[in-house]
Amino acid sequence: MTKYVVPDHISSEEIRLIRDALGMTQKEFAEFAHVSKRTVERWEYSKEEITGPITVLADIMIKNLDLPDKLRIPEKKYKFRLWYMYHGFVCTIIDVDEMERRVAIHNYITNPIYRAFGVNSEPTFEDYEEFVKSRCFPETRDKLKLELKKLDIPFYDPIMIIEKTKGRMADDDFWIRIER
Repeated sequence: MTKYVVPDHISSEEIRLIRDALGMTQKEFAEFAHVSKRTVERWEYSKEEITGPITVLADIMIKNLDLPDKLRIPEKKYKFRLWYMYHGFVCTIIDVDEMERRVAIHNYITNPIYRAFGVNSEPTFEDYEEFVKSRCFPETRDKLKLELKKLDIPFYDPIMIIEKTKGRMADDDFWIRIER
């Protein structure tokens, strides 16, 4: 059996210390931990040892006090936003201003294989255009008009295709959610 350096329980005092170190209210901590505010109150006033997944989360958080900031969804920089996902995990948020041809990204994963632009942390608009095209069937595809007709799209437009297909490609688990 593999052992890990994480506690099997935590005290109410330790919950309060972690929440204070993070600078969070009970409500904010509850939202971050995906529990109710009432659960956080119960943890903080408990006379018994607290067990369960919160012990691991608390251990990770005390060792990485900047974790909530790293995971926070950034304010929308431009009106058009793409969420590049792997299964249900957010990999990269991409904000786009198509008129001004500007792109801003926020990566939520350290492994470049899972990032929308790999190791490129400051993609250009051209990089963005290349990326969205990579999440669609190619414009040179045989019987392109039939594929577009199946999707009820009048002409080849990568964003329109992604809206219909979620940018899913055969045999991969990445997809895109568009937010306007």
